[in-house]
Amino acid sequence: MFKENYSYGVCGVFCEMCPNGNGKISQLASELLRLIKNSYTWAEDEVNFSFKDVQEGLEWLTKDSCPTCRQIKEPWCDVLKCEKASKLQSCLLCEEFLDCPSTAYHRDRYPFVIENYNRVKEIGLEKHFAEEREKVKNGITLIDIRKW
Repeated sequence: MFKENYSYGVCGVFCEMCPNGNGKISQLASELLRLIKNSYTWAEDEVNFSFKDVQEGLEWLTKDSCPTCRQIKEPWCDVLKCEKASKLQSCLLCEEFLDCPSTAYHRDRYPFVIENYNRVKEIGLEKHFAEEREKVKNGITLIDIRKW
């Protein structure tokens, strides 16, 4: 159902919680496209938008996916430019995480990464990932917990 081997960003954000990164948006767009394709031609005069445009938008969403930060060739994120981060499985393992200027954006935009950092110190990275996967199974997404 969801993409495999796409679990976490170097920065400490658990990417499987992202509906784009885990494939959920693509999956739902595909299903909606299947259900409405060529079904609403009769309604074109009833609405002030084009169902063709809706279908094109859904087609685009079916193909959209996150490239994962680990596959970006020219990093735009400060974390990916960090020499320490390139040697770590996750910034959550770095003792400087809470004060690192490279993770400042993530601590502000995704304040839960501070809790993640403390949890990793307590139980380890793999157990933390298992807990995060359980949250995903229970329907938690980054959209629900990130700071806007």
